[in-house]
Order: sequence, then structure tokens, then C-alpha cells
Amino acid sequence: MAKTLNPRATAALIIYSVAHEGINLDDALAKHLDHSEPGTHAFIKAMCFGSLRFYPRLLFFLSHLIDKPVKTKEKLIECLLLAGIYETYYMQTPSHACVSETVDAALDLKKKWAKGLTNAVLRGALREQEQLTLASEQSEGAHTAHPKWLLKLIKKHWPDESEQIIQANNQPGPLTLRVNLTKNSRPEYLQQLADKNIKAAICEFSEAGIQCEQAVDVTELPGFTNGHVSVQDQAAQLAAILLAPETGERVLDACAAPGGKTSHLLEYNSQIKMTALDKIESRVARIRENLNRLGLRAQTITGDALKGDKKTDTWWDGKPFDRILLDAPCSATGVIRRHPDIKLLRKPDDISQLVETQAQMLSSLWPLLKTGGMLLYSTCSILAEENDQQIQQFVHNTATAESQPIEANWGQRGKFGRQILPGESDMDGFYYAIIRKI
Repeated sequence: MAKTLNPRATAALIIYSVAHEGINLDDALAKHLDHSEPGTHAFIKAMCFGSLRFYPRLLFFLSHLIDKPVKTKEKLIECLLLAGIYETYYMQTPSHACVSETVDAALDLKKKWAKGLTNAVLRGALREQEQLTLASEQSEGAHTAHPKWLLKLIKKHWPDESEQIIQANNQPGPLTLRVNLTKNSRPEYLQQLADKNIKAAICEFSEAGIQCEQAVDVTELPGFTNGHVSVQDQAAQLAAILLAPETGERVLDACAAPGGKTSHLLEYNSQIKMTALDKIESRVARIRENLNRLGLRAQTITGDALKGDKKTDTWWDGKPFDRILLDAPCSATGVIRRHPDIKLLRKPDDISQLVETQAQMLSSLWPLLKTGGMLLYSTCSILAEENDQQIQQFVHNTATAESQPIEANWGQRGKFGRQILPGESDMDGFYYAIIRKI
């Protein structure tokens, strides 16, 4: 059996995978987490999420603690140092343990040369914490812990709410659950949580929603393996409520993986003919896993939503759908609090490409919708070009498309849809718009 690594060494490998190999955090965790003991996994995750959440600020701190930048070929050690500074400033580890364990991690990474550097940087971080914190408040990038291009966009789109958005992005999202109402009532499940000393309260806008006071592992949730509950932010739970499928209707979830909204639609009404589509087989397998755990059935298809009505793709059987959910690929600027790696992985050039893909998907899926049918468009973005502007363009260019206003007491009303900002009513940032086919 391979030697298990110091958890800080594993954290450095995960952060490196995200920051320098462009791998998303979930995949990086899956790739490296097993290098350390299972009992350390929660600690490693906390360190990785936190280090990525405050990455621009930690780089600022490091630049003041080091004489010259770390060489490009030694960026793994830079990641270890950033994680060490994060642990020193933001976690509850005793300072002497933080320093000695991070130095040991450098040895585990076979970087003996970095022992002295690691020791010096972390001792300097402890000594200069107050001065560095004050200095970081004078640097917008360090203070907000956001890349400059993203800050600029947030301020452009939401000048009055930008501070609130930035603050929400830098806080972990709460653990929000969706009770499977086909197996349990919400009061019953709240009692089951109380019996396990898990404090929780009902969500305001979703009848199936429960928010926990503190994060717990899913294995601790009563009935999780038997499909009594799922983890899903309240904002995402609004999709099934808005689409509101009726018995016997054909419903398409066009970008369905990992299957949270698909399964909620079936919990909302099990008597629908549900098709869940995604273009990557491994992602479709995730949908099946979720459906199986919840005891739900749907037709799951590997196919491309961009080619719905084209002869080049054979996934569609030619029968129109009554309702379509297009949870479109997007910048994910509304869910940074849950996916802090977005700050590093998303690039300014990505936005225009995503906008083009969204427009193509709308055009491609529209012929699959029956006359009188409804398409629910959703993103986890806060950018107008992906949301209201996208719908405006589509409705303007499509004679059979008519926007239907969403009357609700959540989010902010736009010209076409409704926008929830990150942290608003403790929800993720989401956008919804309803389009009817006339």
C-alpha cells in the first residue's frame, strides 16, 4: 500500500490541480483525496475550499512574505505556502502545529529544499498578521478576494448590490436539503433531523426545502441512502415549482446532470413522462445514480441539446414535449460561494462563448416544444447577457416565442425573468425565465 500523505501535502496537490492544471475542485478532490487518511478528508476539504475562496488575498500576503516569486516549476510549493497561510489566519489550528506540519508536508512532497522557506514564510505570517491584514484592505483584489475582471463585471451589472454579492461569494453556502415528499413530509423529516441533534429550519419558497444550521456529511442525514432527502439549494428547487409539470405530460430536462432538477420534477409529479438528457455518458451515469437512490424512473439519454432537431443526432423521437427545462451552461457567477474554484477557472473570454452556446441551445430546443408548451430557462449566473438580454434576443427573433412574467416573492423582477443574487434569502444566485410557444 502506498504511503499516505500529510493532509497539507494533499491539500497542496489539490490546490495546484485547480490553479495550475485547470481542473475543477470536485475532480481535483476525487483525484487526490485518497492520498491521505479518511479521517483527514474534512480538514483537507475545508483547507482547499478556503484557500481557493481567498486565493487572491493569500497571494497578496505571500508576495509580502517572500523575497522573490516562487519559480514556475515550483508552483506546488507556492500552493503549500498559500494553504499554510490560510490555515494560520483562518483555521483553528495552533500556530506551532500549523508551522511544523506544513514543513513536514514539504518533505512529503519531496521538496526538501523548501523546508527552510516554508518555516520562514509561516513564522513571518504569524509575526506580521496584523500589518498584512491592514495592507490587504488597501488592495481591492486582496480585500475582495476576487479577480479584477470579475469585480468589474459585478460592479457593472449590480452597482448598488456589488458589496453584498462579493461578501456572499466569500461565505460558504448553507447546507440546504430537499425532502422527497413522496416518502416523507417536511415536518416528519425535520423531526428526524432533531432526533439526530441536527438543527434545521424550513425554507421560505420551496415546500420541500430545509436549511441546516451547520454543514454535516450526507451520510449523517437520516434516510439519505434510501432516497428520503437530497442536497439542493433552495434557488435550484424553484425550477420544478416554476415548470409545474402536469400528469401525463412529456417533460425534457435538456442539460440534466447530475440530476437534481430531474429528480425534483419527478418528486413534484411522478406521473409525467420524463426525459433527462446530457451529452457526456459519465454525467448521464450520475443522473441514473441519483434517480436510483431516490427510487425514481426517467428515460436517460446521452445526446447533445444543441442538435435536438438535426438529423445528425438521433436522440429525439420526434414527439414534441409539453415542457422543457433548459438549465443552460453558464458562467456560474451566482454559485461562487459553493464553487470558489470559479474565481480561478473562469476567464473573461468564456462569457461570450457561453452566451453563444445558450442562444444556440434555445434555438435548437424550441422546435421540440409543442404549441402551447412552456420552456423554463435557467442559469446560475448574475450577468445580464446570459439572462434577461439572452431571453430578450430570443423572444425578439422567434415569432412563436412569448415571454411570461414570473409572479413571485423571491428575487428581483427583470424585464423578462427573475434574478436571485448570491446570498439573497440565503439562496444561490439564479435566474429564471418562462417562455411560452404560441
